[in-house]
Amino acid sequence: MVVDDHRLLAEALASALKLRGHRVLAAAAPAAGAAELVITRAPEVCLLGTATPAEPGMFDPVVKIKRERPQVAVLVLGPVPSPRGIAAAFAAGASGYVRHDERIEGVERAIMKARAGEAAVAPQLLQGAFSELLNPAAQPDDEGQRLLQMLTPREVEVLVRVADGEDTRLIAAGMGIAPSTARTHVQRVLMKLGVGSRLEAAALAARTGLLDRAGPLEPRDPES
Repeated sequence: MVVDDHRLLAEALASALKLRGHRVLAAAAPAAGAAELVITRAPEVCLLGTATPAEPGMFDPVVKIKRERPQVAVLVLGPVPSPRGIAAAFAAGASGYVRHDERIEGVERAIMKARAGEAAVAPQLLQGAFSELLNPAAQPDDEGQRLLQMLTPREVEVLVRVADGEDTRLIAAGMGIAPSTARTHVQRVLMKLGVGSRLEAAALAARTGLLDRAGPLEPRDPES
């Protein structure tokens, strides 16, 4: 059985599996009703698609399926997950995790492993998960520090003000500079961060912890 929030994806995967000789009981959407459907139809394997493997409660249907139909092997199909996503899937009782951009041959191998009672997860996914678990803060901290080092102190102030929602006029007034100069600083910040808009710059700064590293703005002397 194939269940995914995107019906087109579920039906496409089901068709591909049928062409390879597998019997597909159903291709359904949305994934929110997966548990009841699987419990009713009792397939050997359920392919459960998700776009947010780390979201709390995402794998509650897996828990319910395994409680009511422990013989059903559940394979999660999703994006490259965080260690939390992989751990949550297996903790809920999933038999494997398959990237949603995997070739049909890879999906088929995962199905065979799940049927045989083996854990179906690509070694590179496990390696990546273990690496992140061993160095949980390295990636975001390093990225935030790297971005911070790319900016001058004035550009950092501009970024903080952008993240606070200030427009060019407010940035210029708050920093005691001309609006044209403020616009130039904003453009340089966007270019250095490799983003196309102020909203993207603010989101990147928040995600990487750059704003926390920058600290609060110091009060400015109006005459300076």
